[in-house]
Amino acid sequence: MIGDQAKSQAFWGKVEKDFETANPQIDVKIDLQPWEGRQEKVTTALVSKKGFDLVVLGPDQIPQYAQQGTIEAVDDVVAPAKTSYLPAALSALTVNGKLYGVPIYQTITAPIYNKKLFADAGVKKVPETLAELKEAAPKLAAKKVAILDYPGKPDVSLNQSFYPFLWANGGSVFSADGKSVAFNGPEGVASLQLLLDLKAVGGLPENTASKGNDIEGGPLAAGKTAMYHAATAGQADQLAAAIGAENVGIGLPLEGTKRVAFGIPGGLVLAKHSENKDGAKKFAAYLASPEVTARLSQESGFFPARTDVTVPGQSESSKEFAKSLQYAFPGDTHPKARQVMGVLAPHIQAALLGKEDAKTALDAAAKEATQLLSSGG
Repeated sequence: MIGDQAKSQAFWGKVEKDFETANPQIDVKIDLQPWEGRQEKVTTALVSKKGFDLVVLGPDQIPQYAQQGTIEAVDDVVAPAKTSYLPAALSALTVNGKLYGVPIYQTITAPIYNKKLFADAGVKKVPETLAELKEAAPKLAAKKVAILDYPGKPDVSLNQSFYPFLWANGGSVFSADGKSVAFNGPEGVASLQLLLDLKAVGGLPENTASKGNDIEGGPLAAGKTAMYHAATAGQADQLAAAIGAENVGIGLPLEGTKRVAFGIPGGLVLAKHSENKDGAKKFAAYLASPEVTARLSQESGFFPARTDVTVPGQSESSKEFAKSLQYAFPGDTHPKARQVMGVLAPHIQAALLGKEDAKTALDAAAKEATQLLSSGG
């Protein structure tokens, strides 16, 4: 959670020491693991019933483990301070009416943009809606600037590329009952068509189908693109380092029929096989306390999952990002959310490459996703 390894070790070392001092009967071992490969490690531990008592997971991972019965509900941990948590954080970690994660942080994304490029193109009002985005694109293209730094590389999470447009247009990835997909409905087709329309007028980078969402070394930092619609606060800082903080703007989520910002809570999940459940729950409550979450937010750049927390020394850019917390949406949670994303992303890429039109691409992806859902794959 904390990018600087030295700071990460110092923070968690203090957390461990402070908790054990206050609770000498409980011995805690915090194991710092990279994000990469964690899905396989977590699944193996839960299935084999060996390993951690607690682990940090996001909303997209929890449903499958809840369905398997390998994790335990933690409603009782949150209950004493339930009204102090962001409602969206609690709902995102809830499956079938039970809370399976104790929120210890909240992420949020928002548009970041290059003020100077919009001004140079004669665009006085930076787009706040999808319609305004499309309207302004030709003006920036005339200056050889792509308005949207869209990352079409399939391994970029669709939560930070295509899905925000789908949600803004009122669409969803899955049907209400979760038994089929819905991304190929009118809202999805309109969302992908918007990207293709932008591409047609020079509103996307030439390599949009294969580019990632890295800021450093990318076209946004180089002044070749003007806006990234689903950035993190850390990416805003990277852009500021490249073009100057005075040139960086931070907006609210682009509005279609509604505003939606991708943002997920990180939840402490309790393994069903844990032999130390009382101690684990006590430690989870400690990590979720205002004091600890304030310090974690300060060190990590994430946001508190509680409304009763003040982050010391919060930057002005972080305060701007915090304005989008009210629009936070964790994505369409489903036990096979990640597998469906893997099916859909290549078809969106194909459309961006001009190999498929919007409807054909989404219908083809929907056919594959439906087979995936029905086969249990």
